[in-house]
Amino acid sequence: MKQELGQGAEAMDFHERMKRAQALHDDAQKKVEVLRNINPFFIDLSLRENPVGARVGQILTDKLAILPKVREFGFKNILLGTLDYSMPKELEVDDCFIMHLRDNRVDMAGCFVFTAVGISKAPGEFEPDPSMLKMRDYCVPNTLHEIYLSKEGMKDLYDMETLRRGVVASIQWLRENVRGEHGGPPRIFINVVDGCDAFAEDPEATCSMLELLAQQPIEGLSMEDDRGTYLPFQVGAFVAMARTFLPAPFKILVHVHSGGGFENASVLEALLQGADGVWGGLPKRAAIIGHASLGELIANLVRVGNPHMAEQYQLNRLLPLATRLQELDEKEAVPEDLPILGHNAYRLTLSFFKQIGGRFMDLVPEAIGGHYGFRICPVVSDEPVLAGRLSEVTGRPPEDFPQAVLRQMIRLMRSELREGKQIVYDEPENLLSLYERASASCGISPSGQSRDAGE
Repeated sequence: MKQELGQGAEAMDFHERMKRAQALHDDAQKKVEVLRNINPFFIDLSLRENPVGARVGQILTDKLAILPKVREFGFKNILLGTLDYSMPKELEVDDCFIMHLRDNRVDMAGCFVFTAVGISKAPGEFEPDPSMLKMRDYCVPNTLHEIYLSKEGMKDLYDMETLRRGVVASIQWLRENVRGEHGGPPRIFINVVDGCDAFAEDPEATCSMLELLAQQPIEGLSMEDDRGTYLPFQVGAFVAMARTFLPAPFKILVHVHSGGGFENASVLEALLQGADGVWGGLPKRAAIIGHASLGELIANLVRVGNPHMAEQYQLNRLLPLATRLQELDEKEAVPEDLPILGHNAYRLTLSFFKQIGGRFMDLVPEAIGGHYGFRICPVVSDEPVLAGRLSEVTGRPPEDFPQAVLRQMIRLMRSELREGKQIVYDEPENLLSLYERASASCGISPSGQSRDAGE
């Protein structure tokens, strides 16, 4: 078979091959244009998603400080907390926070909480979930209302018929008992916690539920890859299936955890396949080991030239705010090698890797409130990186360091590795020692003057 394909390829002339190649290029460019023009709907979960997987979490004063910061950044839709947790009588900080907002008459327009579906064991019978009662009593106007659709998810909770009755009755109860923004009905998203599992396991039953939801007075659907185990093309296919049953103006949102390492690709594929938006925290930290965060998505949309990000969000605050929020939850630094948001994401190891403003698909750190730094790796670091790191350590301008000395530093790092010496040259003390040794072998004082000139 391979031989036949090869012979066919050889039979094509350059123009035929180029025509195929151009079609592939055009298809990729169309996808870039979709991402460039989309104005995604976001619900920020920095008050809940991030502390769930954190070593420490947030206390009341933390939450009171975070809310105005994410609002100032530009988020219009913000989740205040989760009310459908286990042992509902044992309050969480989320309860205290939301009651504080209520009691102090803080405007909760655009605010959401997680609630669970109520139970309807028989037609005409309905028992609202405790989280629904709290939502009403706490005066929160909007909700991500959670259901499960996979066999594992529904186990010990409800069967499909009970769920179908419960969903309809819950939506009706919320609309009758919860006061939404400006006195109107609450905005309701049905969040399918095990959405990807449900589509993969039983697409017919899942689509039947979506058909029911399409008849309900809700704003839209949210679906999760709650373990981060589905591949991007699978997540995209599930979104496309959902869109078939939930046409606009119903919104479709996704939330993807880290698991296999392709969470950000999954979110981009979901947007390409018809999703309207995403919910998540601004930092990377999440319930497991991370998630497709809003900070990363906003940065990647800036990367493709999406103008809506700069119009709606304070991009110069993105990197420092996301970092600060994660450090608050973890009580330790953000992992250095985290893409986009980590300390090393913009520390150059080789000047060739520098991203350039205006170059297609590059994202300079200044675009999201960061700046370039330098990190010494003895195998590849070149003269500009060495000069930049020396400037960081000494406070002297990069041009202060002679090219001859910088070149000798490279030679010394290579020779010392060959001799079996493993030195962390990035550390200031080791870097300065390397610079002094290189200067001495070049006959130049560490200040940059020739020793002969000094004498």
